[in-house]
Amino acid sequence: MRRRRSIPWIYRRSRYIIGAIATIGILETAFLTVAELSGSAAEVCPTKGCELVLESPYATVFGIPLTVFGFLAYTSMAVLAIAPLFIDSESKKQVRARAENFTWLLMFGIATAMVVFSSQLTYLMFFEIKALCPYCIVSAVLSVLLFVLTTIGKDWEDKGQLFFTGIAIAMVTLIAALGVYANVNEPVATSETVAGKTVVPGPSGRPTPGIGWSVKTTSGEAEIALAKHLTEIDAKVYVAYTCPHCHEQKELFGKQALDILNTIECHPEGKNAQPQLCQQANITGVPTWEINGQMYPGVRSLEELADLSGYQGPRDFRYSLPLR
Repeated sequence: MRRRRSIPWIYRRSRYIIGAIATIGILETAFLTVAELSGSAAEVCPTKGCELVLESPYATVFGIPLTVFGFLAYTSMAVLAIAPLFIDSESKKQVRARAENFTWLLMFGIATAMVVFSSQLTYLMFFEIKALCPYCIVSAVLSVLLFVLTTIGKDWEDKGQLFFTGIAIAMVTLIAALGVYANVNEPVATSETVAGKTVVPGPSGRPTPGIGWSVKTTSGEAEIALAKHLTEIDAKVYVAYTCPHCHEQKELFGKQALDILNTIECHPEGKNAQPQLCQQANITGVPTWEINGQMYPGVRSLEELADLSGYQGPRDFRYSLPLR
């Protein structure tokens, strides 16, 4: 009894705490996975930044929502933490001891990979997407807590070996994360740049009936700010889903800013079509911009739209038009 009381409380309770933290992660990632797969991510986001992050290209890996991998990682941590506790410590002391040692090493490895990958995602959130997602912050905090607990929650016999094991796992995880996201923002059709800006890709293949070609580019802060300004002054852009140049105009803004713009579909078979508005405005070609009562036909660069609309916000726009 004296020996049991001498054992630090963290060693006796760490598995329970790890299991509880992992359970919180399971619930969060399961909730977000359902939202992602059902297409309702924007509805569950408390902030616009959250929506930008969850709808960004960084939110998927190999076409699978990143939350799925998070769910699997948290589930693994919970199972590894709790499973050895169900082994009868009195009749199967050696079996339980081996199980605890084995699962501790696995938990440390998974927690190390989680905290490194989470750090990379946090960097991307702040410096690439430039938005704040509360769910991502919570997940990052949970990952850090799991790493700390797997490090201090056991009396490791060889701390030096543990350190080098952690370094090796961290390096492999970081290299994998950098490889996965290396070309996430590169256009599919071309990687050409003009004056430091990525040239928007032209459409390839046939447009999806009623919708058109999928917009692949990601909006930055400047694109979103310009889209908000254009909407506030009641600017409109008339488009048709079958129009390749309309697709180019959409790619200049990116899909997040595009959701903000007042876009009027002129093709009768397009999604949310309003051909009567196009007729009333005497639209003879698309895309056509209506800004402050003036019509501006053709694809316009974001710099030009900023000048025409009196926009005063940031102008570090990411994309440029293809050379003709």
